[in-house]
Amino acid sequence: MLNNLLKYSLIFIVAVLLQVLVLNRILIFRMISPYFYLIFLLLLPYDTPKALLILLGFILGLSIDAFTNTLGVHTAVCVLIGFVRPMILNEISTRETRESVSAPRISTMSLNWFISYTATFVAIHHLLLFMLEAFTFQGFFFTLARAILSGVLSIALIVISQFLFFRR
Repeated sequence: MLNNLLKYSLIFIVAVLLQVLVLNRILIFRMISPYFYLIFLLLLPYDTPKALLILLGFILGLSIDAFTNTLGVHTAVCVLIGFVRPMILNEISTRETRESVSAPRISTMSLNWFISYTATFVAIHHLLLFMLEAFTFQGFFFTLARAILSGVLSIALIVISQFLFFRR
């Protein structure tokens, strides 16, 4: 239990610091921004209670908002991710998988499963984030393109991190 608390605290701290100190400074073609911090919510154990997921999403989003001065945009999106995560995991995972594997990882699931899992959450996160950021439907296709291209980059970073840091 204490080992898990330390491990997930470290993932939280590294994800937030990497996001605010490095990745927020990256802007490719003035529209593509990687959002890696979402990995914290993606890697939490299957049996994490929904209330705790929402609370952790709130804390994660608030941390990013505090460093980026974005007035609750990341908080709102992360709370939504914490809310929908159990429902989506129930849809894309079998009961046997959830009982035999403690947390979603490439090392315990297939690469295709992990990419589709990550892509689902990144798509929700990015679409809502960029729509809230723009807060208008003017330039809808530009906002959609930003969400899609940033999503592809974010998925790539999350999957690469799995191979680099979360191997068995």
